[in-house]
Amino acid sequence: MSAPRERKISRLQSFFVWKGNSGNDAGDTRSRHDLARDRETQEWMLEEAMDWLIRLRAPGSTPLDEQEFQAWLNGSPARREAWQKACRTWHVIGETAGLSDDAWTENAGTVQPVHTRRRPWKAVAATAMAACLVLAVAGPSLLLRFSADYRTETAELRTIELADGSSVDLGPLSAIKTDFSGGQRRITLLSGEAYFDVEPDPARPFVVSAEGVDVTVLGTAFDIRLSDETTRVDLVHGSVALSVAGGGAYTMSPGDSVSVTRENGQVARTRIAPEDMAGWRGRRLFVENVTIASVVDEIRRYHPAWISLASSDLAGRRVTGIYDLSNPDRALEALVQPFGGKVHHVSSYMRVLALF
Repeated sequence: MSAPRERKISRLQSFFVWKGNSGNDAGDTRSRHDLARDRETQEWMLEEAMDWLIRLRAPGSTPLDEQEFQAWLNGSPARREAWQKACRTWHVIGETAGLSDDAWTENAGTVQPVHTRRRPWKAVAATAMAACLVLAVAGPSLLLRFSADYRTETAELRTIELADGSSVDLGPLSAIKTDFSGGQRRITLLSGEAYFDVEPDPARPFVVSAEGVDVTVLGTAFDIRLSDETTRVDLVHGSVALSVAGGGAYTMSPGDSVSVTRENGQVARTRIAPEDMAGWRGRRLFVENVTIASVVDEIRRYHPAWISLASSDLAGRRVTGIYDLSNPDRALEALVQPFGGKVHHVSSYMRVLALF
């Protein structure tokens, strides 16, 4: 087996790094070119280390692979540092189960992967578990495909003209179901986020339902979003009546933002400048006093890679700002760097946010 193949690593684009002396560059007199080159080298080495980690854990790894790894590891102190960081990263994302502590340590001079012969019943159990995992992950997505009249993929924005002349802007990973039968105008938000610009029709109220929350309008513009725990409605202009399953009715005016916690029906009402609402339509994300974890959840809808937030301390920090969703990697860096966090480009398909 040849040494890990070279991969093209995206240059880190920091939102803050050139704004004076900040982060780890404080007092650094090197040129921007040298700093950028050093960062790219560090990320490249981390990528090589992760390649070795995956390669040595593979069932078909051989003593020759281990010898080649030792030659790579002993090539420079920077490679050892990258290896330690790769091991920490692998650990925090929960991928070290089944490995002996003696076989894998961050500071080990030698690495001896544990090879075991899998019994047939274990292979059957593993296959069954894999099938269950596929159903658990793909099942909701498949149901959504059958239920939705319109939907979007990762990072996709889509504008839909409805039969009554109203328009809907769908955010990424969003889906709606429409029902204009019997003289009604009813939309169900199945996932994600949507912005509605409703054509006035006093004889036919326009109703949007989203996980126990109904928004009834005659003619207005508003944004509605489903997250894991809440349903949020932002009113840009006009007036809407909002009702919550189990009781509670509210009238919203422009600038109102109402969030309903689905578990207990708790309603939180705040004010936002209407021009800051639905910024995602222009690929901008405006947040005010929210956790980094919640912002990462939003950015995931715009990023094709899997994003792991490895630090609970970092996840709980609160931020206020505007982030560029057209460049999600830069948005991630702008999000965590003020707190000393880093975005590790483990591969084209994985980003790890951590404090190391």
